[in-house]
Amino acid sequence: MKRPLRALAAAGLLAAGSIVAVALGGTASADTQICDQYGSTTIGGKYVVQNNRWGTSAQQCINVTSTGFSITRQDGTGNTSGAPVSYPSIFVGCHYTNCSPGTNLPLQVKNISSAPSSISYNYVSGAVYDAAYDIWLDPTPKKDGVSQMEIMIWFNRQGPIQPIGSVVGNASIAGRTWEVWRGSNGSNNVISYVAPSPITSLSFDAMAFINDTKNRGAITSDWYLTSIQAGFEPWQGGVGLAVNSFSQSVNTGGGTPTTPPATTPPPPGNAACSVRYATNVWNNGFTADVTVTNTGSSTVNGWTLNYNLPSGQTITGSWNATVTQSGSAVTARNLSYNGTLAPGASTSFGYQATLSGGFSTPSSFTLNGSTCTRA
Repeated sequence: MKRPLRALAAAGLLAAGSIVAVALGGTASADTQICDQYGSTTIGGKYVVQNNRWGTSAQQCINVTSTGFSITRQDGTGNTSGAPVSYPSIFVGCHYTNCSPGTNLPLQVKNISSAPSSISYNYVSGAVYDAAYDIWLDPTPKKDGVSQMEIMIWFNRQGPIQPIGSVVGNASIAGRTWEVWRGSNGSNNVISYVAPSPITSLSFDAMAFINDTKNRGAITSDWYLTSIQAGFEPWQGGVGLAVNSFSQSVNTGGGTPTTPPATTPPPPGNAACSVRYATNVWNNGFTADVTVTNTGSSTVNGWTLNYNLPSGQTITGSWNATVTQSGSAVTARNLSYNGTLAPGASTSFGYQATLSGGFSTPSSFTLNGSTCTRA
Protein backbone atom coordinates (compact mmCIF):
# COMPACT_ATOMS: atom_id res chain seq x y z
CA MET A 1 0.00 0.00 0.00
CA LYS A 2 2.82 2.35 -0.86
CA ARG A 3 1.68 5.89 -1.63
CA PRO A 4 3.51 8.72 -3.46
CA LEU A 5 5.63 10.85 -1.15
CA ARG A 6 5.27 14.60 -0.95
CA ALA A 7 7.00 16.79 -3.48
CA LEU A 8 9.72 18.90 -1.92
CA ALA A 9 9.72 22.68 -1.97
CA ALA A 10 11.94 24.31 -4.53
CA ALA A 11 14.02 26.02 -1.88
CA GLY A 12 14.45 26.04 1.87
CA LEU A 13 13.77 23.44 4.52
CA LEU A 14 10.23 22.10 4.64
CA ALA A 15 7.98 19.80 6.56
CA ALA A 16 6.48 17.04 4.45
CA GLY A 17 3.05 16.40 5.93
CA SER A 18 1.09 13.25 6.40
CA ILE A 19 0.31 11.87 2.96
CA VAL A 20 0.76 8.25 3.91
CA ALA A 21 -0.97 4.91 3.69
CA VAL A 22 -2.18 2.55 6.38
CA ALA A 23 -3.20 -1.06 6.60
CA LEU A 24 -6.41 -1.98 8.36
CA GLY A 25 -5.69 -3.14 11.90
CA GLY A 26 -7.40 -4.71 14.88
CA THR A 27 -8.49 -3.32 18.21
CA ALA A 28 -6.07 -2.58 21.06
CA SER A 29 -7.43 -3.70 24.42
CA ALA A 30 -4.04 -3.69 26.18
CA ASP A 31 -0.78 -2.04 25.13
CA THR A 32 -0.07 -3.08 21.54
CA GLN A 33 3.28 -2.91 19.74
CA ILE A 34 3.11 -2.05 16.03
CA CYS A 35 6.21 -2.31 13.83
CA ASP A 36 4.52 -3.03 10.49
CA GLN A 37 5.16 -0.21 8.04
CA TYR A 38 1.50 0.75 7.67
CA GLY A 39 0.09 -1.17 10.63
CA SER A 40 -2.82 0.29 12.57
CA THR A 41 -5.23 -0.54 15.36
CA THR A 42 -8.26 1.07 16.99
CA ILE A 43 -8.63 2.31 20.57
CA GLY A 44 -11.53 3.57 22.65
CA GLY A 45 -14.00 2.32 20.06
CA LYS A 46 -13.47 5.62 18.23
CA TYR A 47 -9.87 6.28 17.15
CA VAL A 48 -7.35 4.71 14.76
CA VAL A 49 -3.64 4.68 15.68
CA GLN A 50 -1.26 4.16 12.75
CA ASN A 51 2.49 3.53 12.53
CA ASN A 52 2.70 5.27 9.14
CA ARG A 53 6.38 4.69 8.31
CA TRP A 54 6.12 6.07 4.79
CA GLY A 55 9.44 7.82 4.14
CA THR A 56 12.03 5.14 5.03
CA SER A 57 12.67 1.42 4.84
CA ALA A 58 14.25 1.52 8.31
CA GLN A 59 12.40 0.12 11.31
CA GLN A 60 9.92 2.12 13.37
CA CYS A 61 7.78 0.77 16.20
CA ILE A 62 5.06 2.38 18.31
CA ASN A 63 3.47 1.26 21.55
CA VAL A 64 -0.29 1.85 21.51
CA THR A 65 -2.04 2.47 24.84
CA SER A 66 -5.72 2.91 25.67
CA THR A 67 -5.41 6.70 25.19
CA GLY A 68 -2.59 7.25 22.67
CA PHE A 69 0.81 5.94 21.63
CA SER A 70 4.57 6.40 21.99
CA ILE A 71 7.49 5.83 19.61
CA THR A 72 9.61 2.96 20.94
CA ARG A 73 11.97 2.49 17.98
CA GLN A 74 13.05 4.88 15.25
CA ASP A 75 15.94 3.79 13.01
CA GLY A 76 15.20 6.06 10.06
CA THR A 77 17.16 9.22 9.30
CA GLY A 78 15.68 11.85 7.03
CA ASN A 79 17.38 14.74 5.28
CA THR A 80 16.28 17.89 7.10
CA SER A 81 16.07 19.71 3.75
CA GLY A 82 13.50 17.17 2.61
CA ALA A 83 10.81 14.88 3.94
CA PRO A 84 10.42 13.29 7.39
CA VAL A 85 10.56 9.52 7.72
CA SER A 86 7.04 8.92 9.00
CA TYR A 87 3.88 10.30 10.58
CA PRO A 88 2.85 8.00 13.46
CA SER A 89 -0.52 9.37 14.50
CA ILE A 90 -4.00 8.92 15.92
CA PHE A 91 -7.05 10.03 13.97
CA VAL A 92 -10.80 10.23 13.45
CA GLY A 93 -12.36 10.20 10.01
CA CYS A 94 -11.15 8.44 6.88
CA HIS A 95 -7.58 8.01 5.70
CA TYR A 96 -6.81 5.95 2.58
CA THR A 97 -10.08 3.97 3.01
CA ASN A 98 -9.30 3.31 6.70
CA CYS A 99 -12.19 4.97 8.56
CA SER A 100 -12.36 5.24 12.34
CA PRO A 101 -15.21 3.37 14.08
CA GLY A 102 -18.54 5.20 14.03
CA THR A 103 -17.14 8.34 12.39
CA ASN A 104 -19.54 10.89 10.87
CA LEU A 105 -16.82 12.11 8.51
CA PRO A 106 -16.63 13.19 5.74
CA LEU A 107 -18.93 16.07 6.65
CA GLN A 108 -19.51 19.43 5.00
CA VAL A 109 -18.04 22.35 6.90
CA LYS A 110 -21.34 24.25 6.75
CA ASN A 111 -23.00 21.44 8.72
CA ILE A 112 -20.44 21.39 11.55
CA SER A 113 -21.31 23.38 14.68
CA SER A 114 -18.14 22.57 16.62
CA ALA A 115 -15.18 20.19 16.70
CA PRO A 116 -13.96 20.11 20.32
CA SER A 117 -10.39 18.89 20.52
CA SER A 118 -7.94 18.01 23.25
CA ILE A 119 -4.33 16.83 22.97
CA SER A 120 -1.49 16.05 25.38
CA TYR A 121 2.04 15.44 24.05
CA ASN A 122 5.30 14.16 25.53
CA TYR A 123 8.45 15.59 23.99
CA VAL A 124 12.09 14.49 24.00
CA SER A 125 15.41 16.25 23.48
CA GLY A 126 18.14 15.44 20.97
CA ALA A 127 15.76 14.67 18.08
CA VAL A 128 14.57 16.51 14.97
CA TYR A 129 10.79 16.48 14.61
CA ASP A 130 7.53 18.39 14.65
CA ALA A 131 4.39 17.65 16.65
CA ALA A 132 1.50 18.23 14.26
CA TYR A 133 -2.28 18.29 14.56
CA ASP A 134 -3.48 17.73 10.99
CA ILE A 135 -6.91 18.68 9.63
CA TRP A 136 -7.77 17.42 6.13
CA LEU A 137 -10.46 18.86 3.83
CA ASP A 138 -11.61 18.22 0.27
CA PRO A 139 -14.27 19.55 -2.14
CA THR A 140 -15.72 16.01 -2.25
CA PRO A 141 -16.62 13.50 0.52
CA LYS A 142 -13.27 11.77 -0.01
CA LYS A 143 -12.54 8.53 1.84
CA ASP A 144 -9.40 7.48 -0.04
CA GLY A 145 -6.25 9.11 -1.36
CA VAL A 146 -5.10 12.65 -0.67
CA SER A 147 -7.48 15.46 0.30
CA GLN A 148 -6.80 18.81 -1.38
CA MET A 149 -6.38 20.96 1.74
CA GLU A 150 -4.20 20.24 4.76
CA ILE A 151 -4.22 22.39 7.89
CA MET A 152 -1.19 21.69 10.08
CA ILE A 153 -1.11 22.97 13.66
CA TRP A 154 2.51 22.85 14.81
CA PHE A 155 2.57 22.40 18.59
CA ASN A 156 6.35 21.95 18.62
CA ARG A 157 9.28 21.82 16.22
CA GLN A 158 12.86 20.87 16.98
CA GLY A 159 15.84 21.18 14.65
CA PRO A 160 16.38 22.92 11.28
CA ILE A 161 12.93 22.27 9.79
CA GLN A 162 10.10 24.56 8.76
CA PRO A 163 6.61 24.31 7.24
CA ILE A 164 5.84 24.23 3.53
CA GLY A 165 5.67 27.59 1.80
CA SER A 166 6.32 30.94 3.43
CA VAL A 167 5.04 33.15 6.24
CA VAL A 168 1.86 35.07 5.35
CA GLY A 169 1.05 36.60 8.75
CA ASN A 170 -0.21 35.73 12.21
CA ALA A 171 -3.49 34.51 13.67
CA SER A 172 -4.98 34.66 17.17
CA ILE A 173 -6.76 31.34 17.75
CA ALA A 174 -7.53 29.31 20.88
CA GLY A 175 -6.19 32.07 23.10
CA ARG A 176 -2.75 32.00 21.44
CA THR A 177 -0.88 33.72 18.61
CA TRP A 178 0.29 31.51 15.73
CA GLU A 179 2.65 32.23 12.85
CA VAL A 180 0.83 31.34 9.62
CA TRP A 181 2.58 29.70 6.66
CA ARG A 182 1.01 28.95 3.30
CA GLY A 183 2.17 26.85 0.35
CA SER A 184 1.70 23.70 -1.73
CA ASN A 185 3.64 20.47 -1.87
CA GLY A 186 2.50 19.57 -5.38
CA SER A 187 -0.21 17.17 -4.19
CA ASN A 188 -2.25 19.46 -1.94
CA ASN A 189 -2.32 22.94 -0.47
CA VAL A 190 -1.07 23.48 3.07
CA ILE A 191 -1.72 26.17 5.67
CA SER A 192 0.37 25.77 8.83
CA TYR A 193 -0.18 27.43 12.20
CA VAL A 194 3.11 27.41 14.10
CA ALA A 195 3.35 27.92 17.86
CA PRO A 196 6.25 30.23 18.87
CA SER A 197 7.17 27.86 21.72
CA PRO A 198 6.31 24.21 22.52
CA ILE A 199 2.76 23.47 23.69
CA THR A 200 2.44 20.25 25.65
CA SER A 201 -1.35 20.22 25.97
CA LEU A 202 -4.31 22.22 24.71
CA SER A 203 -8.09 22.02 24.51
CA PHE A 204 -9.61 23.97 21.63
CA ASP A 205 -12.19 23.93 18.84
CA ALA A 206 -10.71 22.73 15.55
CA MET A 207 -13.40 24.75 13.77
CA ALA A 208 -11.57 27.93 14.75
CA PHE A 209 -8.65 26.88 12.52
CA ILE A 210 -10.97 25.65 9.76
CA ASN A 211 -12.86 28.96 9.77
CA ASP A 212 -9.62 30.95 9.65
CA THR A 213 -8.53 28.87 6.66
CA LYS A 214 -11.93 29.51 5.04
CA ASN A 215 -11.63 33.25 5.68
CA ARG A 216 -8.26 33.16 3.85
CA GLY A 217 -10.09 31.88 0.76
CA ALA A 218 -8.45 28.43 0.81
CA ILE A 219 -11.74 26.49 1.18
CA THR A 220 -15.47 27.17 1.23
CA SER A 221 -18.24 26.06 3.56
CA ASP A 222 -19.24 23.45 0.96
CA TRP A 223 -15.94 21.59 1.39
CA TYR A 224 -15.82 18.38 3.43
CA LEU A 225 -13.85 17.69 6.57
CA THR A 226 -12.40 14.22 5.93
CA SER A 227 -10.15 13.52 8.93
CA ILE A 228 -8.39 15.02 11.95
CA GLN A 229 -5.07 13.52 13.03
CA ALA A 230 -2.43 14.14 15.69
CA GLY A 231 1.11 12.79 15.88
CA PHE A 232 4.76 13.42 15.02
CA GLU A 233 6.88 13.89 11.92
CA PRO A 234 10.36 12.70 12.90
CA TRP A 235 13.43 13.35 10.76
CA GLN A 236 16.06 12.07 13.18
CA GLY A 237 15.50 10.13 16.41
CA GLY A 238 12.27 10.50 18.32
CA VAL A 239 12.11 7.51 20.66
CA GLY A 240 9.98 8.57 23.62
CA LEU A 241 7.79 11.01 21.71
CA ALA A 242 4.21 10.31 22.73
CA VAL A 243 0.61 11.35 22.32
CA ASN A 244 -0.47 10.84 25.92
CA SER A 245 -4.12 11.49 25.16
CA PHE A 246 -6.26 12.61 22.24
CA SER A 247 -9.92 13.58 22.16
CA GLN A 248 -11.78 14.71 19.07
CA SER A 249 -15.48 15.08 18.29
CA VAL A 250 -17.31 16.66 15.37
CA ASN A 251 -20.72 18.07 16.19
CA THR A 252 -23.36 18.93 13.62
CA GLY A 253 -26.00 21.66 13.35
CA GLY A 254 -26.07 25.32 12.42
CA GLY A 255 -24.48 27.27 9.62
CA THR A 256 -21.20 29.08 9.18
CA PRO A 257 -21.74 32.80 8.51
CA THR A 258 -18.53 34.60 7.63
CA THR A 259 -19.03 37.40 10.16
CA PRO A 260 -20.61 37.34 13.62
CA PRO A 261 -24.20 38.63 13.61
CA ALA A 262 -25.06 41.81 15.50
CA THR A 263 -26.07 41.38 19.11
CA THR A 264 -29.81 41.51 19.87
CA PRO A 265 -30.29 41.36 23.65
CA PRO A 266 -33.42 39.79 25.11
CA PRO A 267 -35.68 42.12 27.09
CA PRO A 268 -33.98 43.15 30.38
CA GLY A 269 -35.39 41.56 33.50
CA ASN A 270 -36.99 38.60 31.70
CA ALA A 271 -35.50 35.13 32.11
CA ALA A 272 -35.14 34.34 28.39
CA CYS A 273 -32.38 31.80 28.75
CA SER A 274 -31.29 28.74 30.66
CA VAL A 275 -27.80 27.38 31.31
CA ARG A 276 -26.68 23.82 31.94
CA TYR A 277 -23.21 23.64 33.52
CA ALA A 278 -21.69 20.12 33.47
CA THR A 279 -18.19 19.39 34.76
CA ASN A 280 -15.53 16.71 34.98
CA VAL A 281 -13.33 17.43 38.03
CA TRP A 282 -10.00 16.01 39.17
CA ASN A 283 -7.63 17.00 41.97
CA ASN A 284 -6.08 20.06 40.30
CA GLY A 285 -8.30 20.84 37.36
CA PHE A 286 -11.58 20.35 35.55
CA THR A 287 -13.40 20.69 32.26
CA ALA A 288 -16.76 22.41 31.91
CA ASP A 289 -19.40 21.88 29.23
CA VAL A 290 -21.82 24.83 29.12
CA THR A 291 -25.12 24.59 27.24
CA VAL A 292 -27.03 27.82 26.61
CA THR A 293 -30.71 27.63 25.59
CA ASN A 294 -32.85 30.48 24.30
CA THR A 295 -36.10 30.10 26.31
CA GLY A 296 -37.55 33.36 25.02
CA SER A 297 -39.88 34.03 22.11
CA SER A 298 -37.42 36.05 20.00
CA THR A 299 -34.32 34.95 18.09
CA VAL A 300 -31.00 35.88 19.71
CA ASN A 301 -28.60 37.18 17.08
CA GLY A 302 -25.23 37.20 18.81
CA TRP A 303 -24.78 36.23 22.46
CA THR A 304 -22.52 37.03 25.39
CA LEU A 305 -22.67 34.95 28.56
CA ASN A 306 -21.29 36.47 31.77
CA TYR A 307 -20.66 34.80 35.14
CA ASN A 308 -18.09 34.54 37.92
CA LEU A 309 -15.86 31.54 38.64
CA PRO A 310 -15.30 30.64 42.29
CA SER A 311 -11.89 31.38 43.79
CA GLY A 312 -9.04 29.10 42.71
CA GLN A 313 -10.34 28.39 39.19
CA THR A 314 -8.39 29.61 36.15
CA ILE A 315 -9.37 28.89 32.53
CA THR A 316 -6.51 27.60 30.36
CA GLY A 317 -8.23 26.80 27.07
CA SER A 318 -11.68 26.82 25.46
CA TRP A 319 -13.64 25.64 22.44
CA ASN A 320 -16.77 26.68 20.54
CA ALA A 321 -16.71 30.19 22.06
CA THR A 322 -14.30 33.03 22.78
CA VAL A 323 -13.87 32.77 26.55
CA THR A 324 -11.93 35.38 28.53
CA GLN A 325 -11.34 35.70 32.27
CA SER A 326 -10.49 38.77 34.34
CA GLY A 327 -10.10 37.88 37.98
CA SER A 328 -13.18 35.81 38.72
CA ALA A 329 -15.28 37.39 35.93
CA VAL A 330 -15.78 35.25 32.83
CA THR A 331 -17.09 36.43 29.46
CA ALA A 332 -18.01 33.90 26.76
CA ARG A 333 -18.92 35.17 23.28
CA ASN A 334 -20.24 33.25 20.29
CA LEU A 335 -18.06 32.39 17.33
CA SER A 336 -19.03 33.25 13.75
CA TYR A 337 -20.98 30.03 13.25
CA ASN A 338 -23.04 29.70 16.46
CA GLY A 339 -24.29 33.20 17.22
CA THR A 340 -27.93 32.74 16.19
CA LEU A 341 -30.28 31.05 18.67
CA ALA A 342 -33.89 30.67 17.57
CA PRO A 343 -36.52 30.29 20.31
CA GLY A 344 -35.92 26.91 21.94
CA ALA A 345 -32.50 26.46 20.31
CA SER A 346 -29.32 25.63 22.24
CA THR A 347 -25.58 25.88 21.73
CA SER A 348 -22.70 24.51 23.76
CA PHE A 349 -19.15 25.56 24.50
CA GLY A 350 -16.54 24.32 26.90
CA TYR A 351 -13.20 24.94 28.52
CA GLN A 352 -10.46 23.43 30.63
CA ALA A 353 -9.32 25.07 33.87
CA THR A 354 -6.90 24.61 36.73
CA LEU A 355 -8.22 24.17 40.25
CA SER A 356 -6.76 25.15 43.62
CA GLY A 357 -8.77 24.15 46.68
CA GLY A 358 -12.32 22.84 46.77
CA PHE A 359 -14.54 22.84 43.70
CA SER A 360 -17.86 24.62 43.25
CA THR A 361 -19.86 25.89 40.27
CA PRO A 362 -20.83 29.46 39.34
CA SER A 363 -23.91 30.72 41.18
CA SER A 364 -25.55 32.68 38.34
CA PHE A 365 -25.36 33.47 34.62
CA THR A 366 -26.53 36.34 32.44
CA LEU A 367 -27.04 36.20 28.66
CA ASN A 368 -26.84 39.59 26.95
CA GLY A 369 -27.63 41.15 30.33
CA SER A 370 -30.61 38.95 31.15
CA THR A 371 -30.42 36.54 34.11
CA CYS A 372 -30.68 32.88 33.09
CA THR A 373 -32.28 30.01 34.93
CA ARG A 374 -30.24 26.88 35.74
CA ALA A 375 -31.09 23.78 33.71
